[in-house]
Amino acid sequence: MLTSLSIRDIVLIDKLDLSLAAGLTVLTGETGAGKSILLDSLGLATGSRADRALVRLGQDKGTVTAAFSVSSDHAACALLEEQGMDGGDGFVILRRQITSDGRSRAWANDQPISQGMLSDLGALLVEVHGQHDDRGLLDASAHRALLDDFGGYRTEIKAVADAYDTKREAEKALAKAERDLAEARRDEEFLAHAVKELEALSPESGEESELAEKRSLMMQGEKLTEDLGEYQDALAADGGVDAIVRGVLRRMERTDAAMAKLLKPVMEALDRAAIELGEGLAALDTLARDLEFDPLELERTEERLFEIRRLARKHNCQPDDLAAMQQDLEARHAAIAAGDGAVKMLRAQAKAASEALVGAAGALSARRQAAAIRLDELVNTELPPLKLEKAIFRTTIEGLPENEWSPAGADRISFDVKTNPGTPFGPLVKIASGGELARFILALKVVLAKGSSVPVMVFDEVDRGIGGATASAVGERLKRLTEGAQVLVVTHSPQVAARGDSQFQISKNDDCGETRTRVVKLSESERREEIARMLAGETITNEARAAADKLLTVTI
Repeated sequence: MLTSLSIRDIVLIDKLDLSLAAGLTVLTGETGAGKSILLDSLGLATGSRADRALVRLGQDKGTVTAAFSVSSDHAACALLEEQGMDGGDGFVILRRQITSDGRSRAWANDQPISQGMLSDLGALLVEVHGQHDDRGLLDASAHRALLDDFGGYRTEIKAVADAYDTKREAEKALAKAERDLAEARRDEEFLAHAVKELEALSPESGEESELAEKRSLMMQGEKLTEDLGEYQDALAADGGVDAIVRGVLRRMERTDAAMAKLLKPVMEALDRAAIELGEGLAALDTLARDLEFDPLELERTEERLFEIRRLARKHNCQPDDLAAMQQDLEARHAAIAAGDGAVKMLRAQAKAASEALVGAAGALSARRQAAAIRLDELVNTELPPLKLEKAIFRTTIEGLPENEWSPAGADRISFDVKTNPGTPFGPLVKIASGGELARFILALKVVLAKGSSVPVMVFDEVDRGIGGATASAVGERLKRLTEGAQVLVVTHSPQVAARGDSQFQISKNDDCGETRTRVVKLSESERREEIARMLAGETITNEARAAADKLLTVTI
């Protein structure tokens, strides 16, 4: 419920703090006293369009704060928590500020919020109904949800939503499979050739670096072998270095004893040199034999290495990724063969999902038809006491083309009326006049009240143009609505005012040369005088007071 409303510098109100109670609260006063200012202020706090003309003349800004008490699991608290904000644990305080230059700011539980979120919160907390209301019951896009809430067939609604999601996912999977198959078929020749190439090569991860290293070593060995051959040729020239040294030693050995004694150190050195030369030549021969390689092996290594690098360039990937590329291409190639079967299977699944949706939507439509009949009967029962005895209310259900179906089903639903025999049915908002429209809304709200989670309902002059028994019927229905919500009503009808649990009088006064709107909660005796004024006009008579007493007594 709305527990308090604080207004600062809005139109003719400089400062106002109202405390409100549960039940039916009536707002009365002379025409032009400022009752609409209260509704505009409440609308400002709950997300209506901000108009800088609302700021009191001469002030920089105006502010409205509306405090609500709801259950801790109410949708408004849940919405705040979903946005990572303080849900208030059952208390929601909305504040709106508008400046004289038209700028607007909003808060929820003292946390800054966007204008859009304020509007969303306001829609969850307050319903305003009147002759010029363009939301709620007059919004055709909301009629389906209102009928569904009234019907209470949540199982069927969920079944349609689930079937719709299943169908959509099945169609997405089918479309993807068909695209993939079409692409695969366009590339089939390329895939076949690419798979054949890769299968013939059968590349392995890390193989390219191994082959490159092996090739490098083999090429280095080839160059060293050439060098060793040159060394051997040089050492073997002219019979070989060691043979020359041995020949010189043999000649020295044949000299006379005296000369041999002098040559002994030389001969010993040459002998050691000859031995080491022989060892060096043997080592050189051994190294040459060890470095021998197969030129064909180098050729095979180079061919495989170059082929791996070529295919990597061809497929625009790293050589180490060729093995994975081979698996991918093989899978795509295999998909061509299996593609028809997979597409057929997915097509069957999509067809089954579509049939399931048709069945679920049909079941939901049947429940809606039954609920519409009950709704029409109940609403039409409410119309005669509201001086709409010639009017007929009808819930129109139209089937939508399948391409317009949604998770909510296959139906377009609207509330239509005709106000006189012989006239056609038409949308509620277009057919009913101002006063009739307000009473149609009241009849609907009485019937639909149990399905509503909005804690506050506001009715603006729902009794315009009626009186007597009809006004009494309006008041009785407004009172019935308080079983499920707090109801505020702006009224000129004493019969409606007498039904209130509390009453506020709105008046316009001059204060130091400035006009101010004043709002006062009335005591029981003051209520009697106000209702008597509403009955009698400017001059309150004893007869009017007696009639007021009778109204208050009857409605207790």
